[in-house]
Amino acid sequence: MTADNSLDVRHVDPDWIIVNKPSGLLAVPGKGPDKQDCLSNRVQQVYPDALIVHRLDMATSGLMVLARGVDAQRKLNAAFANRLVHKRYTAVVHGILPVAYANWQIIDLPISVDWPNRPLRVIDTVQGKPSVTRVRILKHETDNHTTRLELEPITGRSHQLRVHLKALGHPILGDALYAPPDVVALAPRLLLHATSLQLPHPTHGVPMDFVCDAPF
Repeated sequence: MTADNSLDVRHVDPDWIIVNKPSGLLAVPGKGPDKQDCLSNRVQQVYPDALIVHRLDMATSGLMVLARGVDAQRKLNAAFANRLVHKRYTAVVHGILPVAYANWQIIDLPISVDWPNRPLRVIDTVQGKPSVTRVRILKHETDNHTTRLELEPITGRSHQLRVHLKALGHPILGDALYAPPDVVALAPRLLLHATSLQLPHPTHGVPMDFVCDAPF
């Protein structure tokens, strides 16, 4: 933890910073003076050389990496572009998934922008971009008719996990964008958390693993 108690820094060295972003905080500044408080600005107050590499949705919590300096940013951007970065998420969804999902299953459904309802995304088999997610059951919660899942996005489309789970008929609890009101009301926040991050170090290239358990 840094001196700024609103930052949960999990690792820092001369090349990068690994931070646990809270739910409800923007990853980068939005439009307007009321949307300037964000993870990148908070990190830059402590580490002025920090540069953004990727993002999480405002409602999603979990691990993010920021580069320190343009050289590290360039190398990390290349790692993301070459799919050398592996991320896993924990989610709690409405309903009980079939037992087949106790083993890893693939969701392969193309996604595009829902232009009349931006920023929403939709499954679009004609114009959608290829979108692939691996999913497996961590635990069935039969008492409240929910399932805890582990998710691994193979592609990185906006809202990909949320859209894919909605398409399965199992929206994420607390998802104000994609779940019906009764499912939104089941949780005080979106129950989606970036739990693990594996990526090559910008200097020596050795893959490093970071883990941050879901707070729900």
